[in-house]
Amino acid sequence: MSMEVVEILKKLVEIPSPSGEEEKIIEFLCGFIENLGFKVKIDNSNLIVNPSDFFVVTHVDPVSIKSSFSFNGKFAYGTGVCDAKGSIAAVLLALEKIDELKYGIAFLSDEEEGGEGSKVFSSKYKPKMAVVMEPTSLTIANKHYGSLEVEITVKGKASHGSMPEYGINAIEKSFELVKSLKSLERSVKQSILRIEGGSDEYVIPNSCKLKIDFIFPPEMGVKKLKNQIFKLARNYGNIEILEENMGFESGEVVKKLEKAIKMAGLDVKYSEMPSWTDAINLRLNGCDAVVWGPGELKYCHTEKERIDLNEIVKASDVLVKLNKILD
Repeated sequence: MSMEVVEILKKLVEIPSPSGEEEKIIEFLCGFIENLGFKVKIDNSNLIVNPSDFFVVTHVDPVSIKSSFSFNGKFAYGTGVCDAKGSIAAVLLALEKIDELKYGIAFLSDEEEGGEGSKVFSSKYKPKMAVVMEPTSLTIANKHYGSLEVEITVKGKASHGSMPEYGINAIEKSFELVKSLKSLERSVKQSILRIEGGSDEYVIPNSCKLKIDFIFPPEMGVKKLKNQIFKLARNYGNIEILEENMGFESGEVVKKLEKAIKMAGLDVKYSEMPSWTDAINLRLNGCDAVVWGPGELKYCHTEKERIDLNEIVKASDVLVKLNKILD
């Protein structure tokens, strides 16, 4: 494996690019890609190369820094190596081998926050097909889960801390709610992202807030899930919907990606994408999108984030082959 892969990834990771502050990495990418002879355009904090009906898309912003870059000869570690600067590195490596680019490339901003980059990009450029690069261990995530994020304020009754029998502990009541929500269909994943309740005062808490993210397969409608949640939670307090997104299954774009993977000498494997990605916004604007890329999602957003550099090289090979099969 060429040290160039390590050097490119290290450079990308060491350029700070949190959501809303992507200017420096966009500037670096502009210079790198222009030096290869391709024209670039900065458009609403996104970087666009060769606008086309078919796009390869990834994002430039990581979550807040939890660990710095390191490399042990196989894996690179550090915030952003996998999500999604490993994908950026694969794109850059592919561009070094491509003379005539037949697909568009979009490096998007704000994926980790509000997804504004993909909203603006998809509404303006309206791609017909797209490969959205996110960590899938190079499997084709042709089924994208939907998501429902809610905040539930559980109501209790305050009493002196030494006399809990006269109150209703909202924190304990929230535990009951969490247990009740486990009765949802097994295909629904749920993650408690935040819990807030109680104080330093010696008093039984009368309120507790839960922020919960529900992930559901595309065949399950969001309306059905909301009805189930409201039925289980309505007696505990107030429910506020923070965000909702429908899932989807990819279409003809999968066949093109399959062909490129086979041409690169790799096995075609399939998976599901359980997390929100920019593909959701592309899909809302009529794009046939599929999620695929190097790296393991389970390590992302943690201090143990890592990526196998061999996967970056393989991903770049697939992108080169993808360019060859497009008209």
